[in-house]
Amino acid sequence: MHEMWIKQAKFLIVDDQEYNISLLERILRRAGYSNVMSTTEPLQLEARYHEIQPDIILLDLHMPAMDGFTALKCLRELKREEEYLPILVLTADVTPDAKKRVLHEGANDFLTKPFDRTEVILRIHNLLRTRYYHLQIQDHNDHLERRVRERTKELEQAKLEILQLLGRTSEYRDDETGQHTQRVAQLAGKIAYALGFPQHEADLIQQASPLHDIGKIGISDGILLKPGKFTPEEFEQMKMHTKIGANILEGSLFPVLHLARTIALSHHEKWDGTGYPNGLSGEDIPLAGRIVAIADFFDALTHERPYKRAWTREEAVAEIQKQNGVHFDPRVVDAFISIMQSNNNQ
Repeated sequence: MHEMWIKQAKFLIVDDQEYNISLLERILRRAGYSNVMSTTEPLQLEARYHEIQPDIILLDLHMPAMDGFTALKCLRELKREEEYLPILVLTADVTPDAKKRVLHEGANDFLTKPFDRTEVILRIHNLLRTRYYHLQIQDHNDHLERRVRERTKELEQAKLEILQLLGRTSEYRDDETGQHTQRVAQLAGKIAYALGFPQHEADLIQQASPLHDIGKIGISDGILLKPGKFTPEEFEQMKMHTKIGANILEGSLFPVLHLARTIALSHHEKWDGTGYPNGLSGEDIPLAGRIVAIADFFDALTHERPYKRAWTREEAVAEIQKQNGVHFDPRVVDAFISIMQSNNNQ
C-alpha cells in the first residue's frame, strides 16, 4: 500500500534553472513518479505550496530574488509544526558550513549537482516512505483524538443526565411532573449570566442547580406533602433537607457536585440572616446559593403544589421585589428583574 502511495506522491521542484528541472522530471518520471510540478520563480513558492500541497519539495539553494535559505524559513512557517514534509536541497555547494546551515533551517537531505539518478531515487524514496508512515501515525492519532473527544462528550452528557435524574428523584415527591428542578436550573443559569458570570460558569450553576432539593428524599411524606402551614416542629424537620442534601453530596471531587452541595446547603439562607440552616447573611451566603434562592422561590410561587395555588408571574415578581434586601441579595434581584423584563419584551 505504501509503495502505491509513494508513486502517487506530489512533488514540487523549485529551481531557477530549467535544465535542472527538466533533468529531475525525467529521472522521476522514469522511476514511476507522475505528480511532478515545478517552478523557476522562487517568489511563487508560497502560492505553489498552497496550490499543490506537496508531499516532498526539491529546493535549489542558490537562486535570485529568494535563495534556498530564505525559502526554507518560508516553508517552516507555511507547514504545520507537527507535519513531516521532506525537503531536499539541490546544490553544488557541499561545504560543511552550507550543510550545517541548511539542516538548521529545516532541510532533510541534499542532492548534489550534477545529479546521480540512483542516488536521487533512493534518497527520495526513503524520505517519502518516512512521510507515508508519519501520515499514517498522524491519521491514527487524529482518530484516537476524535474518539477521545466523542467519549468525553458522551461522558459529559451522561454526567448531566445523572444530575438531572438525581434532581428529579426528590421532585417527584411533591411535583408530579418533575419539571421544577429543570425550570429552576434554567432560570439560575440565566441569572448567573446576567450577573456577568462567564458562560461556562453560568452553565456549571445550571448543571448543579437540579440537586438543590435532593435532601427532600430524607423528609417524610407526612411533612413534605402536608397542605397548609407546618407546625414549628414540622418546620424544623423540613429545614433538615438542606443538611441532608449537603451530606448526600459530601466529598465529591467533581466541581459540579461540589457546587451542588454548596447550593443544597445554602439556597434557603436569607440576605438578612433569618434563613436556614446556618443563619448566614449578606455576602457570607455563597453567591450560587443566593442565585438559586430566587430561581427556586419564583418557580415555587408560580406553580401549584398540594399545599398552595399557583401565583401569577406578576404576583411572584412583585413579591421578590418586596423581599429585595430582606430575603434576597439586591444585586441578584436586579439581574432577575432584567431577565423578566427581557422576557416581557420578546
